[in-house]
Amino acid sequence: MPQSADRRYGPAPLPQPRGPVSGALLTALRQAPHDLPADLGNRLDPTDPLTGEDLQLTLFLCYELHYRGWEGVDDDWEWQPSLLALRAYAEGLFEAAVRALVGPPPAVLPSGVPAALADVVAADDGPSLAGYLQRRATLAQFREFATHRSVYHLREADPHSWVLPRLGGPAKAALVEIQMDEYGNGRLERMHAELFRTTLGRLGLDTDYGAHLDVVPAITLATNNLMSLFGLHRRLRGAVLGHLAAYEMTSSLPNRRYGNALRRLGFDEVATRFYDEHVEADAVHEQIAAYDMCGGLTRVEPGLAGDVLFGAAAALAVDRLFAAHVFDAWSAGHTSLRTPSGVAVEPTAPEGSAPDLAVAAA
Repeated sequence: MPQSADRRYGPAPLPQPRGPVSGALLTALRQAPHDLPADLGNRLDPTDPLTGEDLQLTLFLCYELHYRGWEGVDDDWEWQPSLLALRAYAEGLFEAAVRALVGPPPAVLPSGVPAALADVVAADDGPSLAGYLQRRATLAQFREFATHRSVYHLREADPHSWVLPRLGGPAKAALVEIQMDEYGNGRLERMHAELFRTTLGRLGLDTDYGAHLDVVPAITLATNNLMSLFGLHRRLRGAVLGHLAAYEMTSSLPNRRYGNALRRLGFDEVATRFYDEHVEADAVHEQIAAYDMCGGLTRVEPGLAGDVLFGAAAALAVDRLFAAHVFDAWSAGHTSLRTPSGVAVEPTAPEGSAPDLAVAAA
């Protein structure tokens, strides 16, 4: 079984269970690959697939086998048929919930996809964590925010890279251009994941890959599972490009605000470099993603226009749920993180620091 010599880069230790299915899967993963019970997926609670702790952790456990794997887990689990069947069942619940959340995409011609993406972004009316963090957040709250985001940022770009071999022509060239920046153009110290690791360190947080899985809630896992769902299915290649386009088109201003938040809190340019890098890079990526990548895809495969718009809408909708979760927790004066048995979470922010939603929306 593989063991990690350097946990900065994975594989991560297995997390704690969050219900009967994730618990049974974790027990199985500690053993040699074998058939899981055929009815295991039926034990998942189908009532709220987007925020169900057991379902989202089960999906994350399955998906991570395609990324860095899990410490002490046999790599042959990645393609074990009964595990894939469990994943497919959980994915069906998750995807159906996401489609119900966003509704059907508008009908557009391939040439209208870039403009339609801009409309999707403009219509997003979720609470602005960036605005609140820039103006009002305490250090404890920014550390919480970084803890949530560590799940994605420590493997930034990887979920979207799954689609590269499924593309050809202009869309592939455009995606490669974006991803090269994400991966630091081949320089370790410029990789966005590495820059974020530095920010985590400056914040006094654990910088190991997967270090914060036990304290992030289901909605945080869902934002990550959505990328994996799109990236690992060829039929959803349009959706993963739409997802990436939405991220690139909504990134520059929020990252400026995150960097300013850290400066307000007294941090130096080393701590803010991750966010500052995104301000410039994503202003360029926005145009490449909308016109060259998504526009290029739908010129070649016009039938994927709806999938592109669905992916963008889904990215924004699930992120809205995440932001609402954080604001709700902070407004109530408690942490937005989980406190599972044996895991210490920093106390909630001091009195008087609850978010002002009018300020946050600015």
